[in-house]
Amino acid sequence: MRAVGAVVGALAAMSVGFAPSAAAYDAQSQQWYLDAMQADQMWKISTGKGVKIAVIDTGVNAQVPSLKGQVLASEVPASVAYHSTQDYSGHGTTMAELIAGTGASGGIKGLAPDAKVLPFRIQLAELKDKAELKKTPEPAEAIRAAADSDADILSMSFGSETIDPDQEAALKYAASKGKLLMVAAGNEGVKSGHIGYPAAYPYAVGVGSVDERGTVSKSSSYGNYVDLAAPGIDIPGWCDATFKSYCTRDGGTSSATAIASGAAALIWSAHPDWTANQVLRSMIDTASRTWKKDDPSKYLGYGIIRPRKVLEDANYSAGAANQDPLLKENGSPAKTETSPSASASGSSQPSQEASEVPAEAAGSEAKSSSDSNTLWIALGAVAAVIVIGGGGFAVMRARRSQ
Repeated sequence: MRAVGAVVGALAAMSVGFAPSAAAYDAQSQQWYLDAMQADQMWKISTGKGVKIAVIDTGVNAQVPSLKGQVLASEVPASVAYHSTQDYSGHGTTMAELIAGTGASGGIKGLAPDAKVLPFRIQLAELKDKAELKKTPEPAEAIRAAADSDADILSMSFGSETIDPDQEAALKYAASKGKLLMVAAGNEGVKSGHIGYPAAYPYAVGVGSVDERGTVSKSSSYGNYVDLAAPGIDIPGWCDATFKSYCTRDGGTSSATAIASGAAALIWSAHPDWTANQVLRSMIDTASRTWKKDDPSKYLGYGIIRPRKVLEDANYSAGAANQDPLLKENGSPAKTETSPSASASGSSQPSQEASEVPAEAAGSEAKSSSDSNTLWIALGAVAAVIVIGGGGFAVMRARRSQ
């Protein structure tokens, strides 16, 4: 049961914190990104119907009002289903609601309210009971099981600085099954900046976070593995595992990953014949950025997600079904076992230098010229950030110049 040590502190690294609010907290009024992303307009085209997302996290409480009827616990393989609907921190339930919450009884409204969630509870630091740990699956087990399920998207808001070959192999297996793998980059931006695992593995789509101004979060980890960015600051979530009230939450890249997963669900629902490669390519193509697409930023990757741009463009071409849009980062293509939508495998690269981002760089903003929506302000001028750290950190994807 070695994976327990590998993920100790995982959620602490992904969740910046809670700001307790009054009992009458209005969660939906705090979902600023729904207006910014023009969710009401997108929902006229797609609500995520027909798409299933595996939430690999602390478990998902299927009884909270906003998730009733949304959680397909019976579809989780018995081998990894131990207490999958028992959430011991509120984290996994929040992620599920951000993806597919119905908003019932004033609860969180998911970005893809007609999508469905498959709950996978994994071994994480918050689970301290030895008996529980023994019965709860390791992340690699859950990832493989999710890959064998009917889930289209795997949403993973956890991470560790420890390399786990089994976990890396599990992601490769899931990619070979045609799954889209959304992974939180981590919240180490004000510390080492390191992006952890599984975000640093090939096949993973590393997600960074931005605030209401569209500025990269100071806490958001940065480096070669950030592929996209999404809203993650001042996001509502459950205060704790009692599920009595919501709080304003700086979920950082955890929340950003859930929202990015919901965005992918909207696109896939509208284009059910697309592969994971095509869904991801559409998100990359339409992301808001001020830099060249072929030279992604270490802070926001290819830019901030804008699924509306895909949904509203009836003439958008998603490109080749079996061509990995992250081939440049991932390396040589991998074989697809049952679907042509696998991502590409990665080869080891020289170790990356750990760097610290000055506050003025990590929180800086530059207006994006790619959209009239004033929310999407993106960090563009990042080349001036000074690398002041050393330290080895295994790299499995190509370096970025920004």
